[in-house]
Amino acid sequence: MSHPNHKKHIASLKRIEGQVSGIIKMVESEKYCIDILNQVKAVKNSISSVERKILETHLSACVKSSLEGSKDYEKKVNELLKVLKR
Repeated sequence: MSHPNHKKHIASLKRIEGQVSGIIKMVESEKYCIDILNQVKAVKNSISSVERKILETHLSACVKSSLEGSKDYEKKVNELLKVLKR
């Protein structure tokens, strides 16, 4: 089975990486707690967005193909349930 390409999310992930670097600098320069927390929340939202998009792709590609008569159906469902429980 071929896996979907997620390279379109690289720009978002690099932006998140930059946001995290910015948070580190804010902590090192002892910025105001609320300002740091606002940036942490922004990173969490960005990560959730990337996570949601990858999950949507997984459901529409990987899980869908497993539903088409493959023996991997239960494995894919269990994988998904495991991820959602985290």
